[in-house]
Amino acid sequence: MHEDKIVIRGAREHNLKNINLELPRNKLIVMTGLSGSGKSSLAIDTIYAEGQRRYVESLSAYARQFLGQMNKPDVDHIDGLSPSICIDQKSTSKNPRSTVGTITEVYDYLRLLYARIGIPHCPSCGKEITQQTSQQIVEQVLKLADSTKLQVLAPVVRGRKGEYRELFERLRKDGFARVQVDGKVYGLDEDIKIDKKERHDIDVVVDRIVMKDGIQRRLADSIETALSLGEGIVSIQVIDGGERQDFSTHFACIDCGISLEELEPRMFSFNNPYGACKECTGLGTRMVVDPELIIPDENLSINEGAIHPFYHSRMDFYPKLIKAVCEEFDIDMDTPWNDLSEDEHKIVMLGTEGHPIHIKYRSMTGRTRSYHASFEGVLKNLARRYRETDSDYAREWISQYMALRPCAVCNGARLKPESLAVTVGGLNIYELCEMSIRDTLTFISDVTLSDREQMIAHRVLKEVRERLKFLVDVGLDYLTVNRTSGTLSGGEAQRIRLATQIGSGLVGVLYVLDEPSIGLHQRDNRRLIQTLKRLRDLGNTLIVVEHDEETMVEADHIVDIGPLAGEHGGRIIAMGTLNDIMNNPESITGHFLSGKRKIEIPTERRVPGEAWLRIKDASEHNLKNIDADIPLGLFVTVTGVSGSGKSTLVTDILSKALAKKFYRSRELPGRHKAIEGFEHIDKSIEIDQSPIGRTPRSNPATYVKLFGDIRNL
Repeated sequence: MHEDKIVIRGAREHNLKNINLELPRNKLIVMTGLSGSGKSSLAIDTIYAEGQRRYVESLSAYARQFLGQMNKPDVDHIDGLSPSICIDQKSTSKNPRSTVGTITEVYDYLRLLYARIGIPHCPSCGKEITQQTSQQIVEQVLKLADSTKLQVLAPVVRGRKGEYRELFERLRKDGFARVQVDGKVYGLDEDIKIDKKERHDIDVVVDRIVMKDGIQRRLADSIETALSLGEGIVSIQVIDGGERQDFSTHFACIDCGISLEELEPRMFSFNNPYGACKECTGLGTRMVVDPELIIPDENLSINEGAIHPFYHSRMDFYPKLIKAVCEEFDIDMDTPWNDLSEDEHKIVMLGTEGHPIHIKYRSMTGRTRSYHASFEGVLKNLARRYRETDSDYAREWISQYMALRPCAVCNGARLKPESLAVTVGGLNIYELCEMSIRDTLTFISDVTLSDREQMIAHRVLKEVRERLKFLVDVGLDYLTVNRTSGTLSGGEAQRIRLATQIGSGLVGVLYVLDEPSIGLHQRDNRRLIQTLKRLRDLGNTLIVVEHDEETMVEADHIVDIGPLAGEHGGRIIAMGTLNDIMNNPESITGHFLSGKRKIEIPTERRVPGEAWLRIKDASEHNLKNIDADIPLGLFVTVTGVSGSGKSTLVTDILSKALAKKFYRSRELPGRHKAIEGFEHIDKSIEIDQSPIGRTPRSNPATYVKLFGDIRNL
């Protein structure tokens, strides 16, 4: 057996020409060569695929059914393989609930930190919350009006799965008569059947009371019993109105009467109903009717169809309604929308509350009908119709005038007010996660804690610091912990997964990386290489597919594949140390590394003409209210260190503004004042790193529509 090397014999995957090679184990190996020469075919489709396949086949049949069947690569045999992990450029999950913090588990540790040493505050008045005594709870309940019927509940199960037969039997033996399961009351002498796969809330009905004089002693005894049963939590539910209020001996605001439940990690999770904002369910955004989509061209008048949905409707009711509103308030329907006053805009868009409008119109059945009511406004009208309609067609039609906007309740923080009212070092968990990773690391390292808090949080803080440091080491210190994974570039997603792997501390693994330096500024390359070396020094083998010169210089072993691309590639041209590659006369890579060949800088440049795009006052993310002038008709490069704001300017602001202008895109461009020069352009195309297709029927010929011409021929 080959304990110190990986031996490959007869690799023929894709364009590989039946190659044989030996690679040293526990080394940093770079595979290089022209694009299309066969680097990925050897590293990913052969070595990684076989290592992964062998590991999966060693698992039980039960485990394999979840991992899928893996085909054997076209290779005679490979010796000396370890279980392999591929860290490629396929972007991470587009799920809006996935963030940098959740991928790297940093957010999981922060939730634990806030649950253990967080200081709760009242979400209403902001005052620090202290524990309530049972007597204080009794005094709060006694403020209810006489004759109020209420029940004292002890929460014993909150949001957990199970049938709970043993619990019901124990409660019955303890002398309790009723339980409330998911809001419905059952007698404990009944056969209570609940779905064990669903999450349930179960409360013991300790007592039913009608408020009157002399009830204080009984109420106090019942609350004491409920607190004992509910582990410090009691709920008071008004029977007629259904109102329910939770009290806790743990945390309560005496001034506002607001109680918080025991701090738990799930309370700080936006993916859990116990922590998520009730309005947006933890997404941080809502689909709302967008005035800019309703009026795409403000230079049109109302008569010319400025209010797009009302003048592209199948019913004549809406144009007549707008006409009646304009006549009632003396709004000129031939004046461009842009020239109407702010008050006139409000009347049309927000309605005429308390001022009825009269019209007669023909319904879709042909009958004449009358309308006599206040006009609710275009925005409220579309929002109401979207909410109330049962028609998929109507919902889809209205949705073209809606766009994602930050949630009006949590302002994009995703969490409920009670969760955001808990602080560590003066910051709530959202404020901490909105800081850059570098600033978050500084805060976690410098936060002032008491001896008791330090003792409780020591291990958690250590884990958070280590994970944040790994992210800094791979050049991602500019990202925020809250950054959604769908907005990451391929290179950023790859380096996040690389940092996660370092955090896992695995040994004896074969890591295959696909161009990890993509999208990374040369300034940060050194940190990435040191990270790769650290992974190697743990006792792992790294195979890196890479074009970067600095990575090749630092590699222990280099494999140059070529000489050209496609069917003219797939051969090993040179192999060994950096000097071996540079001294090989056949290696094109070696020619460039040694300086024998180089790409000359052009002596002449094209001169900008009169056509320019001008972005005014851009302030999205970290942009500092900048103005940017971009000449048209030229090859323009926007550059700068990683995280400086290049993608924010070009992708988040310019590209989205162009898409909105020409294609009525519903994505909101980043914050900026204006963009001038649209008249010089008639369309825009965005080419990004996302895959072009996932269907097995798709290939390059179908994608570029070549097969259409072939079929015609």
